[in-house]
Amino acid sequence: MVHVVDDDESLRLALMRLLRAVGYNVCGYSCAGDFLIKRPGEQCGCVLLDVKMPGPGGFELHEALVHRGVNLPVIFMTGHGDIAMSVRAMKAGAVDFLPKPVEREALLAAVKTALSLSAAIREQQSKYHRWSARLESLTPREHEVMNRVVAGHLNKQIAAELGASERTIKTHRANVMAKMEVMSVAELVEVAHELRHATVRPGYLCSGAVNSAVM
Repeated sequence: MVHVVDDDESLRLALMRLLRAVGYNVCGYSCAGDFLIKRPGEQCGCVLLDVKMPGPGGFELHEALVHRGVNLPVIFMTGHGDIAMSVRAMKAGAVDFLPKPVEREALLAAVKTALSLSAAIREQQSKYHRWSARLESLTPREHEVMNRVVAGHLNKQIAAELGASERTIKTHRANVMAKMEVMSVAELVEVAHELRHATVRPGYLCSGAVNSAVM
């Protein structure tokens, strides 16, 4: 779904016709308020967003989306842009910053990039949710064992550190591998690393709660 937010009705309708003609589902909004009221779903999509509109402008709407955790990549459009505005847009995590009148090929390329990013974000979120759920299924002792396994400690070392028998540590270790659904220590290390360092473009995914659990 491509969401077009622009107070210029003629341009908004023209963009919607173009996008529909190439096969995209499209929704149009005349202002930031309409977009927020309709609360777009979490399906794969992006937002074509005019910078200057009556009421809240494009930057304000983008900030509101980030604040609400709406993971829709944004493409800014403006007829009054400058370098400072472009830099601000890109620092905010925009996929692109297009001058008006918007060129067809530039628009379609930006939308393609934004939708690819949206799909990647959704896949990444799904992956982290699965890993997080598996991590939460571990007992406190299994957490301790996992952290030490990931750090490269041997069963004998972990047993000494935790005051347990090596046989008990082997059992906990096997439980960790089964619950995390990994086949090797290398895969467990990779999953732990991904959970600790989960990041995407600014404003699109926050996994701090997961990070704090993998320590």
